[in-house]
Formats: sequence, C-alpha cells, structure tokens
Amino acid sequence: MTDRRLWSYKDIAAHIRVQPDTVRSYRKHGLLPPPDQVEHGKPYWYAETIRVWVSRRPSNRGRDR
Repeated sequence: MTDRRLWSYKDIAAHIRVQPDTVRSYRKHGLLPPPDQVEHGKPYWYAETIRVWVSRRPSNRGRDR
C-alpha cells in the first residue's frame, strides 16, 4: 500500500533537513517534481513522490550503499 499523505513545503523540508525556503527555491528552479495536488493555490506532494525524488537527488547518490 502506498502512502497517500500529502506533504507541504514544511514537511518536505523536515524530511530532507533543510529550511522550507530552500524547498521553495528547489521548486522555483525546477528541481522539485510537479505537485501532486494544488489546494487553494498551495502545492502538495504525496510522501511517496518525495521519497522517490530524494532517492534520485544527485546529493543522495550512493548514500544507501
């Protein structure tokens, strides 16, 4: 079963241990995947979307080896 919780910038920032403004900057520069949902103009991502993105980030390559 997949995780269907929606994450905000704050949740993503806590997961990757950065400030929420850093995550906003990632999105602005096209480094974050497109949001899975937008509610009242605010973007949200499924937790699984972010976990996959984190695993593919250049700074994460080779960490789990």
